[in-house]
Amino acid sequence: MGYIVTLLITAFAFWCADQLIAGISFSSTLTLVIAAAVFGLVNAIIRPVAVALSLPLTIITLGLFILVVNAAMFALTAAVIPGMVVASFGAAFMGAIIVSVVSWATGRLVGA
Repeated sequence: MGYIVTLLITAFAFWCADQLIAGISFSSTLTLVIAAAVFGLVNAIIRPVAVALSLPLTIITLGLFILVVNAAMFALTAAVIPGMVVASFGAAFMGAIIVSVVSWATGRLVGA
């Protein structure tokens, strides 16, 4: 049950990013849910490797490089999902920030 709630929260966060950023679009609601599931897998499997490999840059930038890693995971999700379009790295960067903030805030409200 917790996974479904997290999936729906992430799908809602993707919808918010779609509404707020001009360079992000989804072809359907089903694409939002699938993108949320794939984003969860990407963050669980690929992101730890990317964070470990970019550790020197993260230390040099005092942690700010993590934002670039998050944007790359967002763009990777868009590359895998056919109905998800991210126009530029800037859109992926802003989308990753919006998804992070909305997911965190919604999770706090729901208690997930």
